Amino acid sequence: MSSLTALRIPAHHSAPAANCLLTTTVPREYVHRAAVSEVLLTGWGPDPLAGRDQSDSYVVRAQWPRGHSLFAPAGGYQDPLLLIESVRQTGALLAHSEYGVPFGHQFLMWDMSFIATPEALVASPVPTEVELRTVCRDVVRRGRTIASMRYEVSVWRDGVPLATASAAFSCTSPAVHRRLRGERPTTSDRTPPPAVDPAVVGRSSAPGNVVLAPAPAGPGDRWELRVDTEHPIFFDHPVDHVPGMVLLESARQAAHAVTGLPDALVLGMASTFERYAELDAPCWIEARAERPDAAGDIAVHVVGTQQDRPVFTADLTLRPSAG
Repeated sequence: MSSLTALRIPAHHSAPAANCLLTTTVPREYVHRAAVSEVLLTGWGPDPLAGRDQSDSYVVRAQWPRGHSLFAPAGGYQDPLLLIESVRQTGALLAHSEYGVPFGHQFLMWDMSFIATPEALVASPVPTEVELRTVCRDVVRRGRTIASMRYEVSVWRDGVPLATASAAFSCTSPAVHRRLRGERPTTSDRTPPPAVDPAVVGRSSAPGNVVLAPAPAGPGDRWELRVDTEHPIFFDHPVDHVPGMVLLESARQAAHAVTGLPDALVLGMASTFERYAELDAPCWIEARAERPDAAGDIAVHVVGTQQDRPVFTADLTLRPSAG
């Protein structure tokens, strides 16, 4: 831990979103990324505004880039999945740095959600700097490490709280993971099926990031998940299952497709994960959109199934573009 002390937020930090230069990122191993360029977090430390009895409260800094090959700004807004990825990285960072989870342990996300105001996602001429004030709850300890925990996040930007998020995960040792999963491959010999029109799912500027394929038959609200284990970001490092971020991206793309609103802004998502999505079998994504509410926002329910078993669900809130 001592080699990382300089990366933590200084003790004199006294308020959210204090202005300071961010000159480095946290070690990539702490956030389960092979590429340094995919690390969004820049520092962390105890929350100085938390009470003395809130020892499980932290402030994590993040910087969202102005341009990204996957999470690219659109319509004047940052990609909402940057927020989700920042929350995911926060859980991994704190688990390793503050709760003693050894490197090599496997993390299994059980749920993840966020609600944001449009102001939280406005793109600016410089990278977006945010603070994720995080409280860890329901911590289940196992010796010197932990078995699981839930954490809640308040996302601050320029001194103002503009979004909230929460997530829960469990973690297991490599030996336990092998007993549960066996020696499953980290690649698939299944050729990804042809993608849907990128413009339909809001990916016209990056067709290689489309994760939906038309279903062979059936209604237009059902697609096959495209799994490309050679994708440099979705599969940043070898894993024996479809990463949760791929599933969430499929939910986002399905919501755009089913509503016919590829430029709508996702302002909320509540997801749960039932089991691993395997690499060697088709996974089906289905979406259902509700009527717009009084504010014009549209709720979309997405479910993923594999071999007739539920894999994940996601409930999204879309705000149509004003233009």
